[in-house]
Amino acid sequence: MAKPVVIVVGADKGGVGKTTVSRTLLDYFSANNVPTRAFDTESPRGTLKRFHPDITEIVDMTTTADQMKIFDTLGTGSSVTVIDVRAGLMSPALASLRDIGFLDAARSGQITFAVFHILGPSIASLDEIAETSSFMTGAKYFLVKNFINDTQFFQWDQSTYNSYFHRIKEATDLTIPKLNEMAYEQVEVSSVPFLKFVANKGMNDDAANYSFVLRGYVRHWLANVWSEYDRIKLTDLVGAKSTTRSGEK
Repeated sequence: MAKPVVIVVGADKGGVGKTTVSRTLLDYFSANNVPTRAFDTESPRGTLKRFHPDITEIVDMTTTADQMKIFDTLGTGSSVTVIDVRAGLMSPALASLRDIGFLDAARSGQITFAVFHILGPSIASLDEIAETSSFMTGAKYFLVKNFINDTQFFQWDQSTYNSYFHRIKEATDLTIPKLNEMAYEQVEVSSVPFLKFVANKGMNDDAANYSFVLRGYVRHWLANVWSEYDRIKLTDLVGAKSTTRSGEK
């Protein structure tokens, strides 16, 4: 049986697009037929669950009961567990994983662990890298520049960025391109996964009437995002092969 895979998506800074990245990951694994479940830590009202209600559960990751709900059930049906960590909870969440022995299990190869650290444009975001690095032994660490909010990254000297980035061996840069604002807003209003929007379907696979133009923008953007996931060999984490292109199922 394949090892369980846990992907944590987070940042201590808010408004950097953590949930958007989580949604693209869920669509990517769905399109590649990888059984996936998700936990939304924006308790009690989660954004991720609105888009992926069938596979997402809202939890309070600071409580022992909900930690048990996540980690005592690894490997019971889903290959991948995606945890969308709310703003401000990244460092405490990683500390909790250390305290329960999860990080030790990842180091010993019992669990495949990956962190998608969503970076903001400020120097504070780079300070987060330094803080997070102590937890990354045995983990796949991805530093994600998310342009979905029209962020302008790293306006300081490049050497400053490099001095932080190179503190973590094996860290990988990842870029999420910007999506047309009107297309993004329409997907938000529709409250469906990006894949369903592209396919012109509602949440229950019923026929929808989304704009052809906006669906085209989302399809093109999603293909670019998935190209980045292919580049980092994301499906290799679960021993699967990437089979889907251009945002099409």
